Amino acid sequence: MNIRDKVAVIGVGCCKFGENYHQSAEDMIVDAAVEAYRDANIEPNQIQAAWVGTIGSGTAGTALGDPLKLFNIPITRVENYCASGMDAFRNACMAVASGMYDVALALGFEKLRDSGQRGLGTFGTHPVIGHGTTAPSLFAMAANRYFKTYGIGKDALAKVALKNHHNGTMSPKAHFQMEVTEEQVLKAPLICSPLGLFDCCPTTDGAAAAIVCRADLAKNFRPDAIKVKGIGLAVTSGEPYMKPGFAYTGFPATTMAAQSAYEQAGVTAKDIDLAEVHDCFTITEILNYEDLGFCGRGEGAHFVGEGRASIGGELPVNPSGGLKSFGHPIGATGIRMIYEVCQHLWDKAGKRQVKNAELGLAHNLGGPGSVGCVTILGNS
Repeated sequence: MNIRDKVAVIGVGCCKFGENYHQSAEDMIVDAAVEAYRDANIEPNQIQAAWVGTIGSGTAGTALGDPLKLFNIPITRVENYCASGMDAFRNACMAVASGMYDVALALGFEKLRDSGQRGLGTFGTHPVIGHGTTAPSLFAMAANRYFKTYGIGKDALAKVALKNHHNGTMSPKAHFQMEVTEEQVLKAPLICSPLGLFDCCPTTDGAAAAIVCRADLAKNFRPDAIKVKGIGLAVTSGEPYMKPGFAYTGFPATTMAAQSAYEQAGVTAKDIDLAEVHDCFTITEILNYEDLGFCGRGEGAHFVGEGRASIGGELPVNPSGGLKSFGHPIGATGIRMIYEVCQHLWDKAGKRQVKNAELGLAHNLGGPGSVGCVTILGNS
């Protein structure tokens, strides 16, 4: 199935991300949804179906239906590791493209700071093999392998942290809005070698929403709706590091999802004007450049080091500040990326605006690199 130009985004919303001790999950959901309703010029009773992405802050569609009073319509909870949010968006788009519904809501949220969770727990399911592995330890192994394979060091990771912290200072809704120096990054306390504190995204509370409709109905809501050009989802093994040939220098789920999205959109990586990618750790963003085709294998460190991923560069990546500064409330992240891409395509991104943006890409990565989801949006 090719989804190109069959579905349009007519409204997006996002609450302020951060340590939201003053808000409940329901408060954040309402903030994001109400902003999306207003953006789309739509009344809540026009929503015909909804999908909600959360990994641990809700167990059913009621987690969305109760706070928004969206009763007696189909609402489905989506959980797909850290790609839960974008997969919720994908499901809403597929339902509209199929003709089942005219208007649908996708919303992702997560309450991490005062939920008793530390963020992601262990990935290991075997009593011995992989027991105790965590997200930092798995991505640290990727960093060490990448360093050995391509002969680079931690200074390459620091370039990602500097860029995304700088971009975060221009994002009013980001968790962190502070510059960092290379010295701060390199001397930060180690989380799991070689990843230090500033190589890791924070644990964050937040919610984000997107409203989609049939493309031929979009002008009933707004004159400048954004078209969904392609959405790819790929799910590999939950233990990719146990599979023959897995090199830790990239994630096949991202590569396959991107290939599907590019084919649907009829474009290549060279056509993309900006990208929001899953920088759960600084090394992940470098691997993402290569998996998404923004540069060749082994060139990711140079891609960021030469300023090609900066705002004003060849292909701005994470102008929002990324997960690194905007934060990573797991179920919300994928839809927050959609929100950010739409701001640029609508020329509403303020100081961080990517000039003349026409085609944007959002990329969500789940688990130990097991789930990849890529969405391409365009304003023409």
